[in-house]
Amino acid sequence: MSRRALLLALALDLLGEPPARWHPVVWMGQVLGAARRRWRGTTPAAQLGEGALGWGIGVGLSTAGGLALSRTPWWVQGLALKPLLARRALFAAVAEVGSALERGDLPEARRLLAWHLVSRDTSGLSAAEVAGAAIESLAENLSDSVVAPLLAYRVGGLPLAAAYRLCNTADAMWGYRTPELEWAGKVAARADDLLNLAPARLTALCALLASGGRGVPVWVQDRRRTTSPNAGHPMSAFAGALGIRLDKRGVYVLNAGGHEPGAADLARALSLARRTLGWATLTLLLRPGRPGGAPS
Repeated sequence: MSRRALLLALALDLLGEPPARWHPVVWMGQVLGAARRRWRGTTPAAQLGEGALGWGIGVGLSTAGGLALSRTPWWVQGLALKPLLARRALFAAVAEVGSALERGDLPEARRLLAWHLVSRDTSGLSAAEVAGAAIESLAENLSDSVVAPLLAYRVGGLPLAAAYRLCNTADAMWGYRTPELEWAGKVAARADDLLNLAPARLTALCALLASGGRGVPVWVQDRRRTTSPNAGHPMSAFAGALGIRLDKRGVYVLNAGGHEPGAADLARALSLARRTLGWATLTLLLRPGRPGGAPS
């Protein structure tokens, strides 16, 4: 796969997102939304089947779109890869939460956190919990929304990158343990877990490299403390590298001996995320492309 396309996609991301009507991830969401509106199953087996069918159709359409562009010039591939990333949007969202905390506007920080970064209720979170949740989301989404699609592109080109983005979007829309989605979203959730095994660990490794190894002890100790098989890797690496305690009330604590995070730690986390992405990009550029693929 083309190294130039990967670098072009990262450069184009600095310009922001394309309009929604031209955004492939928006199209994926529309396909998944349409599939969900057609669910009628009342038993676990029926719900599982409907969810698997909708997920399969989405993956097939996304892969077909990637295949259609897989033999285009490198710059076209770079243009197509860019919307599958969400680096600028992620960093900007975390920075907005940090700015609200710096102003002492906790209600606005809570609102921004819920609007941009997390799906849980934020109304009762303290300032430290808001900062911690933003850093957790930064670490996890750096893996899911930036490193993972780049790695998928380097391994399998646009078809795999598009299929990955569909799977991740399906998990974000359906991967919840609610009565309606427990079974219907199971295939999407398990597929996303599988596809993020390598990106989560690569992101953690690069964060450890970016911190000069400071986060290694915490990563070794706490990487399996989250319910997700993947999220704990980048999150614990960030917690150790930054020397902060990440505490999701009643669920997990990462780096229990660290200090409570604050607004200043969000700025430090963003700096660490940039360095982590630099290491990840270098790793991906050094990886040989697939034989017979597009030239680099």
